[in-house]
Amino acid sequence: MSTRGHEQRESWQDLSLPEDGRQSARALDVQRGVCRHLMGLGLAPLTEFTLATGRRADVIALGSAGEILIIEIKTSLADLRADNKWPEYHDFCDRLFFAVPDDFPMGELPSETGLLIADRYGAEMLRDAPLDKIAAARRKAVTLRIARAGSLRLSRLADPDAGLG
Repeated sequence: MSTRGHEQRESWQDLSLPEDGRQSARALDVQRGVCRHLMGLGLAPLTEFTLATGRRADVIALGSAGEILIIEIKTSLADLRADNKWPEYHDFCDRLFFAVPDDFPMGELPSETGLLIADRYGAEMLRDAPLDKIAAARRKAVTLRIARAGSLRLSRLADPDAGLG
């Protein structure tokens, strides 16, 4: 039994997230830097999170006091201009940010959101997002969805053949 437990610990240590192929290498670098920044602030980030509407947030983060942040990653002006879904994210978070590489034309980003510049090593907040707290019932629903998504992802990594839904 102790041998099996030891093997299981090693398998957990060797886990890595598979790439889903939807993001460019540059977007993945920004995502990595954003997640490092959020963890440094004591927040728990989760990437590619599907909201109840079916929309997918690039990064959602949960704080120890229950605050919820959504970070939308943009790596080009064309990407920003083609995106009309980001205003819907306000309904699912207390603060909404854009995260971009340092060469992004910052003046094109909406002023009613927070702003992070990021690379693969970290991020820096250039503008804090206004606080607009979501209703308690919505907060509970989003928090439970985050917890379930995170738990299922970890379980799938540990046992990809488990068939978890």
